[in-house]
Amino acid sequence: MAVEKGSAFLLKVGDGAASPVYATVAGMRTTMLSINGEAVAITSKASGGWRELLSGAGVRSVSVAGAGVFTGSAAETRLKANALAGLLDDYELSFESGERLRGRFLVARLDYSGDYNGERSYTLALESSGQVVSS
Repeated sequence: MAVEKGSAFLLKVGDGAASPVYATVAGMRTTMLSINGEAVAITSKASGGWRELLSGAGVRSVSVAGAGVFTGSAAETRLKANALAGLLDDYELSFESGERLRGRFLVARLDYSGDYNGERSYTLALESSGQVVSS
């Protein structure tokens, strides 16, 4: 696997269509992805003192976090509207290699901040709902 630039790790939001067209959330400086899996222990007396886990069991989820500079883009406006309404929407994470992760996410947190002599910035957190697919 080749080294990839962080600037090419993008968060995109869908347009609400049945086959969504994705728009990049502008102004992002950092993007983070966390793939989570809940472990289901099946350890027994026959395990020889070692923990055993059940493959394919448990709940899987994807968390996304990001931070950036507010630009007022249409994608940022849609993200804020989703946060205020508590709506699930289609999101895509794209990487420099061309790989994509797509799924439905809820905006779990959207924060804005700004200093008197600096730019307005934001941080966000998304939580997956349902299957997230890689393509």
